[in-house]
Amino acid sequence: MSSSNIPYVVLQSSSNHHKMPVIGFGTASPSIDGTREALLEAIKVGYRHFDTAKIYGSEKPLGEAITEALQLGLIASRDELFITSKLWCTDNFPHLVLPAIHKTLQSLNLKYLDLYLVQWPVAMKHGDWDYPFPEEAITSFDLKGVWQAMEECQKQGLTKFIGVSNFNCHQLENLLSFATIPPSVNQVELNPTWQQKKLRELCEKEGIVVTACSPLGSVGSFWGSNKVMDNELLKQIGEAHGKSVAQVSLRWLYELGITIVVKSYNKERMKQNLEIFDWSLTKDDYEKIDEIKQIKTFNLGPKLWDEED
Repeated sequence: MSSSNIPYVVLQSSSNHHKMPVIGFGTASPSIDGTREALLEAIKVGYRHFDTAKIYGSEKPLGEAITEALQLGLIASRDELFITSKLWCTDNFPHLVLPAIHKTLQSLNLKYLDLYLVQWPVAMKHGDWDYPFPEEAITSFDLKGVWQAMEECQKQGLTKFIGVSNFNCHQLENLLSFATIPPSVNQVELNPTWQQKKLRELCEKEGIVVTACSPLGSVGSFWGSNKVMDNELLKQIGEAHGKSVAQVSLRWLYELGITIVVKSYNKERMKQNLEIFDWSLTKDDYEKIDEIKQIKTFNLGPKLWDEED
């Protein structure tokens, strides 16, 4: 699919606006082996929105893939791409935000990000913690101070927009109560088996774009499950349309106005995940999807909040 055929949403702030492709390519993987090659292939296939993070270890391979894509003429300039990265929990302190984004930009070999997200509403002590994080890893989180530093990143032109990830309704409302620059995006686990209706409603009311991570359940990763891909109702819908379960799930998200970050390093599935824009789900399909039992997949560690709060 040509990149020009991928729809986009417009992110807006008081000072500028910017197009974000509705479907992005994810880079969270248990291993970074083959990541640079997969990213280069994704650019060839038509992806222009790439989602990375310090914790993924994929910033450097993404930077290398961008440099190679420019050299090969696959893209004319970096400005054709939309790059998202994230502030990790051990950098979730006011004095560490600016150093963290500078390090991210250095790893990516870029002058600016399009979007920088607070990855979790949690601060962690420095250390090499394993999932799920133990209680002793968690420390007090100064959201107001961190957000002021995030706003400074945008003011300095280090990122065009700022946002959050994995924030629930209560946490978003708290942030909005003092933010000078409100978050443009909230990236959360969202798929037919974890629909987050209340959170979606709040984000729509506040003009915050919702991005779905784990839109297919993150099959194959240590944090994922087969609950989406093995769902019988989704299989039935797919068979009726001549589409895969993945395409049904991604189309459902798109029709709800949700942007998507999806990951596959398989060339054919990369293409299939983009083939969701020329068909539609029916009212009956929606009724079936509404019946699906809701189960959250990803658990960071100690239960710090209720996602539907």
